[in-house]
Amino acid sequence: MAGWDTLRELVKMEIVQRREEGCIVDGFEQKWESAGEDEDKLMQVYRQLSELQVSPDFPYNEPSGLEEIHRLRPAGPRKYATAFDEQTWRDKFYGAWLGRLSGCALGKPLESGPMMAGGAGNPGWKNVHLWFEGADAWPIRSYTPEHSRAESAGVDIARWCLKSTREQIAFMESDDDVRYTVLGLLLLEDKGLNWDSWDIGKLWHSRLVYAQVCTAETQAYLNFSHVTSHMRGGKPVDWATSQDWVRTYLNPYREWIGAQIRADGLAYGAAGNPELAAEFAWRDASFSHVKNGIYGEMFVAAMIAAAFVESDPEKIIAAGLSEIPAASRLADDIRQAVEIARSTPDQLELVSKIWEAFKHYDAVHTNNNAALVAASLIYANGDFEKGITTAVLGGWDTDCNGATVGSILGASLGAKALPKSWVDPLNDTLYADLHGFHPIAISECANRSYEVFRKIEQEAAAK
Repeated sequence: MAGWDTLRELVKMEIVQRREEGCIVDGFEQKWESAGEDEDKLMQVYRQLSELQVSPDFPYNEPSGLEEIHRLRPAGPRKYATAFDEQTWRDKFYGAWLGRLSGCALGKPLESGPMMAGGAGNPGWKNVHLWFEGADAWPIRSYTPEHSRAESAGVDIARWCLKSTREQIAFMESDDDVRYTVLGLLLLEDKGLNWDSWDIGKLWHSRLVYAQVCTAETQAYLNFSHVTSHMRGGKPVDWATSQDWVRTYLNPYREWIGAQIRADGLAYGAAGNPELAAEFAWRDASFSHVKNGIYGEMFVAAMIAAAFVESDPEKIIAAGLSEIPAASRLADDIRQAVEIARSTPDQLELVSKIWEAFKHYDAVHTNNNAALVAASLIYANGDFEKGITTAVLGGWDTDCNGATVGSILGASLGAKALPKSWVDPLNDTLYADLHGFHPIAISECANRSYEVFRKIEQEAAAK
């Protein structure tokens, strides 16, 4: 059931994925080449790849189960004591939503090949820089210009996202980074504390069409369809076994960024409680991802939850790291990114160093994008504009990273402290391509997240 790409390309990427997971894949590229377009031969190579074991000398310990993750995580705040009044809380929730959407809108037109993976002889960050410079809009102080002299050098933005450009922006247009935030809100409104990865599959199939999912989500969506087509009634008793098949079968994207961008709507419901936010993220990510793909969502969710209470970026990042295995590739990469950011005060130099350190990953992998997010938070030191512009300037998954940094800083600062130049163009309006949210006031989403937060608090207290 190849979905996002052809079977041949999925098997090719599976070789990369197995190597990154610590398996020895010597000789598999030759097997893949020899298989050509023959699907039976390609599936034989795929099955052999699936049977590989992680090499004993692989220096990382990366389980996907929550109990195992908990055993390997470092000490952390887990939950903060909070004493905000209702007005302050509501302002923080509105700030989180506005921050996420502002950062997403800034990065959305830049989600093109030259900006993400590099092109025209340049790394992605350089093409972002050239675009704003060529539009006489450097340094970045506003949304992405629609045109730039960089076009003559073969660099262009995503022309299907012009409604998010400086010249046209009047609302937050539909985006997967937006839809998953809304879905997280809907899930917690409906289920509260009581849900798992099965409910994620049911939610996606009831709310999303196939064209709205990408990469890992596409494969999990297809695989879940196969599981449910062979059964009647509710959740199967062997869901744990089926779940692992759903998230891994023909899914070489299982450590890519798709889960990481789904954290926010869930984390808002656990504001001030990084441990619970990370658990919500684990339940969600486990539907479609494994290992670092799961950790990415847990890391971001814990940071968001901490940011509602904490303003120090070092402590926010530490809260995120405290919920994932210390001996994982992601934790290692985040620590490296933080060290780079601490010693690099110049924005262009910073994104250049981050690019060079993590360019071995795919442009939409979890780890490089999470590293850029962490570095942007350190560099910004609480400055909203510095945060989202650095995250977007760095290339790779521009809208995702701008959204994540914006969400964290928005939750920390609150809506009243956000620059009007970034929030006013959205006109408090969101189009999510979901029933009931197309359009909807961003402030209403924020108020509903606050109500969900209180609901979760009450349910947790009653347990």
